[in-house]
Amino acid sequence: MESHADEVVLDGDAFRIYRSGKMDRLHIPTLVPPGRDPATGVTSKDVVLDPGSGLSARLFLPDLSSSGEKLPVLVFFHGGAFLIESAFSTGYHGYVSSLAAAAGVLAVSVEYRLAPEHPVPAAYDDAWAALQWTASAQDEWIAEHGDLGRLFLAGDSAGGNMVHNVLIGLASSSDNSAPRIEGAILLHPWFGGNTLVEGEDEVMAKGMATIWEFACPGAGGGADDPRMNPTAPGAPGLENLRCERMLVCAGAEDWATPRARAYYAALSTSPWRGSAAWIESEGEGHLFFLEKPECEKAKELMDRVVSFVAVASARNG
Repeated sequence: MESHADEVVLDGDAFRIYRSGKMDRLHIPTLVPPGRDPATGVTSKDVVLDPGSGLSARLFLPDLSSSGEKLPVLVFFHGGAFLIESAFSTGYHGYVSSLAAAAGVLAVSVEYRLAPEHPVPAAYDDAWAALQWTASAQDEWIAEHGDLGRLFLAGDSAGGNMVHNVLIGLASSSDNSAPRIEGAILLHPWFGGNTLVEGEDEVMAKGMATIWEFACPGAGGGADDPRMNPTAPGAPGLENLRCERMLVCAGAEDWATPRARAYYAALSTSPWRGSAAWIESEGEGHLFFLEKPECEKAKELMDRVVSFVAVASARNG
């Protein structure tokens, strides 16, 4: 009998997944070196955070000539379904560099391990380790220029999911020195579930569940694993999120928006003591701000992110 191990279970634009557990990466990002960006004045460098695991990050430092004040620190997790992309790619280097310049933050963009070579929870472990490393101010840029009293997390798609899970992890941390997070920015976050929510497309939801279960073979309950579905039965209550403010961003034409909207609604009605804000970009799809950063909606979204950081910073000033 012919084996079905090489049967394709998901054939997408960015990757192809086989029943055997093999994956073809069809999207190979173009990587760019760190350095000084003459357009923004931002300087970047790469740092190895953990030689054992290979965890690394790209740090972005804005032009400091206009002010001697210390900068808010923002830890960024890139998207890519836990399977593809890089903090060093053209798209993410450009976006985080622009964010650092516009918001006046020292950014730490995390190059975490990808599945299937390193199945989830490796990405979550790396996100946690990167946050701890950042908060320890081991790097000279962070020690000299960063204000760790104004610490932010941000991420897009799978990276937005990672932000949520890091915040939940902070609540269960037994370490009294766990860093305080001033604000969190979820850009088109990827959440899921076994039961459709209002407005969710069934075919897309099943495809996303397949991707999640491939990236995280040990997922309990499939897409209802609490790491993918924060409102699933048995998931930690959203009141446990350890940040003071949150901005949830979505695109009106994005497949991920129904879940993001449900997450925001659940957060807003939970006993969580923080404040939450929502922005929905009309007519735009998933991660449009990476594909066309110069469009008006992308500029509006960047302005909203910058305002979110600025308001939080002012409150701490």
